[in-house]
Amino acid sequence: MFVRAYLRASTKDQDASRAEGQLKDFATERGLKIAAWYRENESGAKLDRPELFKLLSDAQDGDVLLIEQVDRLSRLNDVDWKKLRAAIDAKGVRIVALDLPTSHQLMANADSFTGRVLEAVNGLLLDLLAATARKDYEDRRRRQAQGVAKARAEGKFQGRPENVDRNAGIAGMLTSGMSWSDIEAATGCGRATIAKVRKRLKDQTTA
Repeated sequence: MFVRAYLRASTKDQDASRAEGQLKDFATERGLKIAAWYRENESGAKLDRPELFKLLSDAQDGDVLLIEQVDRLSRLNDVDWKKLRAAIDAKGVRIVALDLPTSHQLMANADSFTGRVLEAVNGLLLDLLAATARKDYEDRRRRQAQGVAKARAEGKFQGRPENVDRNAGIAGMLTSGMSWSDIEAATGCGRATIAKVRKRLKDQTTA
């Protein structure tokens, strides 16, 4: 049995490998070894996740996709979740999640009838947990938007604090003639941030 572990965190500031030890222990307890690891920092609400689709590209019929929780695999809307499920099903990959106990049996050898029953049951539970993960994502986004709106109405919303040291470094790089691509690679910031610093520099020189 070929076990492929998928680890995901939402942002670059989070540790995608946080659950690595748990997945290793889970596999070891069942006499199995994780043969391949796939790690990425991408939102679970996005279907476009390179490492996840690399895993599916590498996978063979009967492989196990091991995850910590179903929400590590998906916080997708219904349409995108169906697309992902179709891609997984087409490869014949079995999803095993630590937070879905019934899926653990898919890592054990079973007769064909039992295997089909387990796959059917777990398919229904996966759909339910994926829908729950999406609802949790939408609820958190709505609460955040409500909090920002309330703070703005009360004149308390300041927005994200500026990273002064980083922006000063970007300004220095721009002044030295460094390319935007090299600045992105060096700082990890986006082009919108570089554009903002560049505009500020331009305003300062024309003031």
